[in-house]
Amino acid sequence: MKVLLAVDGSSYTKKMLAYLAAHDMFSPKNEYTALTAQLVLPSQARTALGKELVHKYYDDEGNRVMAPVAKFLARHGVIATTIWKTGKPGELISKAASDGKFDLVVMGSHGHGAFLNLVVGSVATEVLAGCRVPVLIVR
Repeated sequence: MKVLLAVDGSSYTKKMLAYLAAHDMFSPKNEYTALTAQLVLPSQARTALGKELVHKYYDDEGNRVMAPVAKFLARHGVIATTIWKTGKPGELISKAASDGKFDLVVMGSHGHGAFLNLVVGSVATEVLAGCRVPVLIVR
């Protein structure tokens, strides 16, 4: 089974990973990919900073989120492909799930988004609405 882990470094990402580990949901038979999606910096900021610094920022943020995730997964015997993209997180996660032919998307219920719904975060809501792949949301 191909599993897409949508991560953002929030406490809900940690809860999601802990849930998977506690419920013995990591299997060497599965193929795991961890994806983090970062919002695009405003155009004025990108212009002021310059292309090189903006790319460094995106890389640094991707590494900041992925390093602890990769470490956690490795402790549980899981080697995952890690990728980060820039854009609208809900759209990117849904598109990655479809394009990558994943069997399951797993994500936390809330994250670092600016606008959170009361029950489920806005990114999770977007993924549920736009994803054709089953989604497991861990609260």
